[in-house]
Amino acid sequence: MNRRSFLTATTATAAALTAATSLPAAAASAPRPEAEQRLLRAWFAATHRSMQAMTTELGLATDKIDVSGGTPVPSTQTSPTNIGCGLWSTVAAAGLGVISGTAMHRALSRAVAAVERLERAHGFWFNWYDAHDGSLLTAWPETGDPVRPFLSTVDNAWLVTGLRIAADADPLLRPRIAALLADADWSYFYTPYDPADPVAGPGQLRGGYWPDKPGRGEPTAHHYGALNTEPRMASYLGIADGSLPAEHYWHLLRTLLPGMGQEQEPGGGYVTIDGVRVWEGHYTYRGRKLVPTWGGSMFEALMVPLFVPESTWSPGSWGTTHRRYVRSQIEHGLAEEGYGFWGFSPASVPDGGYREYGVDGIGMQEDGYHSLGVVTPHASFLALPQAPAEALANLRGLDRAFGAYDDRYGFRDSVDVTTGRVSDVVLALDQGMITAALAQRLRPGLLQGPFRGGGFAGRVRPLLAKERFSL
Repeated sequence: MNRRSFLTATTATAAALTAATSLPAAAASAPRPEAEQRLLRAWFAATHRSMQAMTTELGLATDKIDVSGGTPVPSTQTSPTNIGCGLWSTVAAAGLGVISGTAMHRALSRAVAAVERLERAHGFWFNWYDAHDGSLLTAWPETGDPVRPFLSTVDNAWLVTGLRIAADADPLLRPRIAALLADADWSYFYTPYDPADPVAGPGQLRGGYWPDKPGRGEPTAHHYGALNTEPRMASYLGIADGSLPAEHYWHLLRTLLPGMGQEQEPGGGYVTIDGVRVWEGHYTYRGRKLVPTWGGSMFEALMVPLFVPESTWSPGSWGTTHRRYVRSQIEHGLAEEGYGFWGFSPASVPDGGYREYGVDGIGMQEDGYHSLGVVTPHASFLALPQAPAEALANLRGLDRAFGAYDDRYGFRDSVDVTTGRVSDVVLALDQGMITAALAQRLRPGLLQGPFRGGGFAGRVRPLLAKERFSL
């Protein structure tokens, strides 16, 4: 697309999006339900093809593929998150009839066999492996820079999520997956609460450990303190299986405390819940009270509810903040910055590399994630439950204006809407969020079975039912 065509298409699309978003969701222009179903299924099939193109002969999804040429080129490396995305994408494909049950079993069996081969420590998986032979990476493939093997809390959470979904979908694999998960004790990452020194003992999870030191290994200096961020999946998994105490949930931060350095001085107040004194803080963005994330990105807030039904179990609290968070992302893109598009979340950089994008005003970090005009399609898919008409309009607009979608491998990872530059790569993490979001839209609950019963129902749901937030 030349510059003149780009500007013309962008102006027309921006006007249409602004008009649609100014109307109530029910009145906004949207495809008929049958047409929407066909469109979403076509998008899912293309996205699943991208996941298949990323999957090696060993059975593991690589970190990304480069689709700039005629044939997709997969990366060498993979992570626990990438592997988890591959697992649940396979289950979703079978659940939506894109592949057969036999094909699902074959793909899952191959992936589980590969996971069984991977080197582990303390019951958890390292952050980077060679996806083609399963070896532990000690040098970065693209540069040769050394890689110190690391056990990441959040990345292990997404692999465990994928394994639980696979076990739920394929009973023949349950014994093998149960054996894999038997030693995954989340207390390894946990620092118990110490009322005498809550800074050293915050009752939170470490970011992870380098296990090459004696004993437990060397921990990260930071804990995952913010509640409304994607590491809460690890918190839920640990509370559900009993390896973390339920009070851990209340030691997570809705905002930082008043007087601490953060994006804005929070409103709210203290409450006592289950014997824990909780600062129920909130931010106000464009007149809207919400619980911020750490950086202001979409996937921090909305990746977890693809699997854990937070809005159903906590409609007045989690459900409310999720809706307001999406509305804030939409208004930032369309009204505050005037991009004509919205949806800001960590993604590949259109000119190469990877970085965090977000809405600074809804993140706690003082110098948080900024949008910079880079829109990522996965953010719109995450917003489908809260703003379906706007999400579909945004995605269609990205396709029309920039060619961000192709019917072979789905949406490219990001678009700089100020220049028209579209990323050349597709990331497993972001495609995995898209497959999960489409599965939830097309067949609600398809991937949520492992997170609606058992310890999730008995231990996690009561906590979310008590959550009030100060909204």
